[in-house]
Amino acid sequence: MKQIMMALSLFAVAQVAAQQKPVVKPKPVAKPAAPVLKNLNDSAAYALGLSIGQSLQQQPKLSTLNISLVQRAIADVLQKKPTLCAPESVNDIMETYMNKDNAVKVKANKAAGAAFLANNAKRQGVITMPEGWQYEVIKKGTDTTKPSLESTIRCHYHGTLIDGTVFDSSVDRGEPISFPLGNVIRGWQLALQQMTVGSKWKIYLPSELAYGDRAAGEKIGPGATLIFEVELLGIEK
Repeated sequence: MKQIMMALSLFAVAQVAAQQKPVVKPKPVAKPAAPVLKNLNDSAAYALGLSIGQSLQQQPKLSTLNISLVQRAIADVLQKKPTLCAPESVNDIMETYMNKDNAVKVKANKAAGAAFLANNAKRQGVITMPEGWQYEVIKKGTDTTKPSLESTIRCHYHGTLIDGTVFDSSVDRGEPISFPLGNVIRGWQLALQQMTVGSKWKIYLPSELAYGDRAAGEKIGPGATLIFEVELLGIEK
């Protein structure tokens, strides 16, 4: 019992001693000085970097690349050092990269579009055509005239992706548009030839009848299914 009490006393003394040891504060780590543009040469160098960065930012496919390797390549070229890949292979490498990235997006967009159209076909009032496009009538026109591929038509339209993102709209601009029907995407050609003047339809186009496996503008991705509300205002003579 005495041995146990002795051990507890020694433990308590050790704890008190430990608590009384001076605390050593870590030395503050010096922060690197912020870069300063000392002259026009520095400003031009930084401006060039900004230009390259902004250009990459506008291209989502390239903005995720390893920035350190981009910097390394630029330095290797400017300093005339051996490059990690042959300069003549640059175009082939970039084309392969872009095609691979595009193929992934095409597959995902087509799968999403197919699922959307399959569910949409179950809704009352939606009609699926043999070519794969769908439509529903919002307003019936009183005229019986229909355009042909040779016609120049005048219409209002509102285009969205399947998630509701608006990519183009004459309605939002407040001004209808006129164009030769034979010059637009296949889905429009098929749908508009079925519409009568004064009617308004909502049409659903799989990518094969829209822009296919290529992107169009900033919002329409490769393989995208598109939705349009189209009002046929007239056929121009």
